[in-house]
Amino acid sequence: MIAITDADYLARIRDTAELAQSSKGPDSLVDRVCEHLTALLDLRACRFEYGTLTGHPPRIQQDGTVLWGRRRWDVERLGLPKEEVELLAISHGHFYGRFMLTPAPGSRPSLQARLVAVTLADHVGSALDTAATD
Repeated sequence: MIAITDADYLARIRDTAELAQSSKGPDSLVDRVCEHLTALLDLRACRFEYGTLTGHPPRIQQDGTVLWGRRRWDVERLGLPKEEVELLAISHGHFYGRFMLTPAPGSRPSLQARLVAVTLADHVGSALDTAATD
């Protein structure tokens, strides 16, 4: 089972990287990453907000941990928070937007799945950075 999961994670990263380098534009990449995040993290919904940071929702950090305010949320024990969780798209220190993730009840994505999610969001940040400089 672990080998299949690892292969699935790698396939999602490769698919995202290839799409990020294609000429289809960042909107199609954002849509694809939402699809991947929905499957990876067991979400009911995923949407992307360009260039906004409002409120203080729980956030998936670069190291895969989830912070809610200043407190670390125990995903392994409690699952993802029932509220929307944000995942930032950043490149070279510049914020481009965030994925807003609505977990399915009982969603408990592994640390490895959350790290893959961060990698996918980083690809979107890089693609948006490239599009901004073109």
